[in-house]
Amino acid sequence: MIGREDVAGVHIKYLYHCHRQLWLYLRGIRPEHLSAAVQLGEAVHDTAYTRHSPIDLGAAQLDFVDNEYWVHEVKSSSRPQEADRAQGLHYCQQLRRIGVEAQGAVLHYPRTRRTQRFPYTPSAAIRAEADIDAVLVVADAATSPDRLARTSCRGCSFTDYCWTE
Repeated sequence: MIGREDVAGVHIKYLYHCHRQLWLYLRGIRPEHLSAAVQLGEAVHDTAYTRHSPIDLGAAQLDFVDNEYWVHEVKSSSRPQEADRAQGLHYCQQLRRIGVEAQGAVLHYPRTRRTQRFPYTPSAAIRAEADIDAVLVVADAATSPDRLARTSCRGCSFTDYCWTE
């Protein structure tokens, strides 16, 4: 289905949010365009840090990289999530794969005017590789993973798919 080089940031984000969401996304089920939360995220992304151009690595779309090779990601949520960190470190891994010595990830949360910085350490590299392996395991599953508890699904664009019976 997908190879290591095809694993994108969205796959890493969904891996941390919900394996079922990742599994469905990998099979082309993509209701994000109907989600108000996704639309808000796109609006925040389009209006924050407009002087920087995104970087397209094929499977990965980075918000921007500074002159010291720190990956910068703009997040629409008001509080940091583990998925954000994993996604930033995945982008570092992707840059290193093509020979760019990424130093780490800087996550920007414009709604709360906060930033977080995560260096790309050897342990972060191991984790980024393990995350890719985990995405591939979900991708290879023959059946959809179980859905999460309904309280975990708040704001998810896949809620109707998972909870309509």
